Amino acid sequence: MTDDVLDLARRAVETGPLCDPCLGRLVADRSFGLTNRERGRSLRVSLALADDVPVDDLASDDCWVCEGESTEERVEEWAERAAYAVDDYAFDTFQVGTRVPPLFEENDRLLREDVGLDPDAGEQLKAELNREVGKRFGRATDTEVDFGRPDVQVTLGLGSDELDADVNSAFVYGRYRKLERDIPQTKWPCNDCNGTGLNRGEICEGCDGSGYRYDESVEQLTAPPIRSAMNGEGATFHGAGREDVDALMLEGGRPFVVEIDEPRRRTVDVDALEAEINDFADGKVEVTDLHLATYEMVERVKELDASKTYRMAVEFEEAVDADAFEGALDELRGTTVEQRTPQRVDHRRADLTRTREVYDIEGDLDDERHATVELHGEGGLYVKELVSSDEGRTEPSLAGLLGVDAEVTALDVLNVQGEDEPFLTPEFVRDADPEDGAGDVDSETEVEDSSNGENETND
Repeated sequence: MTDDVLDLARRAVETGPLCDPCLGRLVADRSFGLTNRERGRSLRVSLALADDVPVDDLASDDCWVCEGESTEERVEEWAERAAYAVDDYAFDTFQVGTRVPPLFEENDRLLREDVGLDPDAGEQLKAELNREVGKRFGRATDTEVDFGRPDVQVTLGLGSDELDADVNSAFVYGRYRKLERDIPQTKWPCNDCNGTGLNRGEICEGCDGSGYRYDESVEQLTAPPIRSAMNGEGATFHGAGREDVDALMLEGGRPFVVEIDEPRRRTVDVDALEAEINDFADGKVEVTDLHLATYEMVERVKELDASKTYRMAVEFEEAVDADAFEGALDELRGTTVEQRTPQRVDHRRADLTRTREVYDIEGDLDDERHATVELHGEGGLYVKELVSSDEGRTEPSLAGLLGVDAEVTALDVLNVQGEDEPFLTPEFVRDADPEDGAGDVDSETEVEDSSNGENETND
């Protein structure tokens, strides 16, 4: 060991009683593979040899820098308390953090100042405790550290002796089909009573005291079984857009994520859970493609650019010629549409003119005044206005090309799919089998509705 390190160690122990870890932290960047405790002890032994004194004369059971927080006993105590705090929860990953009082930070700064080191030299107390408590906690719980977003976050409160254990949410991804009309995607609070169930002290007539405008929602028909399976404290439903409350969601379905708060179980049989949800929903809603997902899947479901496929029942004010109808569809197929914000939503959306593409459109006349039209379009395309023209605010439109007023009398969503890639890919899946690349997660059928509220499909 060089003379400069011995001189540093001698100056450090002369500042007052100093524990081995705090001494070792001063040279934490030296000699890979040692703990700071081992570094500190080695420095004491080297000083004892150099000065020909008993090594115990240099040892200290006290420490003016960390006030005993670095002792082996204290580190073990923190780890044991942390393991006990999360004993009821199943988890795979964790992270340990430490709140260091200003006094301890000042002590660290003064020690380095006294021995002639930069304030950030070596390793700070927080970093050492995070690592040393984390190693013991990981062994006790058979889990791994994750510096991104772990399942469990443990925070040590030095000085206050408080320990906080936060259990992060678990996520289940899937696709839902809505098979009955007049079911919103999420709980819809009653407008008359603002969700309280009471109006001027009386049972609200608008919702019969339930607080909700509709008795059921996709959320209420899917989330409870997931919450129960994971034994969580609560559940939040996240959808890739939403269809009109009176529209069905069919065929490929709409991507969604259910977020479970403080789950006590994270690993569940998704096939069994899928069957349980479908039984619970009693034919009103059906889910498919369930996967345990990462938390990033919530943002992906909400933000991924998506296209949508619709089926519309259209009524014309006058009789329409079959050839003219086919010609109008040909004109719309593959075209770029200019749409000014529809009148039906302009009270809550900026009055802008947007361009959206019609990827494909097909249709059949049911009789001279009624047709069924299927359309695949870019996300954000207002399809009702593509049919009606919205008094010329959408160009071109089916009504404009035919010269006949037209109205969508029923609209159903058939599919929601990513524009450039599927919603579900292996990096967003937690139950992926490394041997098969998360199964068939990139083969699902996809599509999205970018409307922000019930009953306002911007299509």
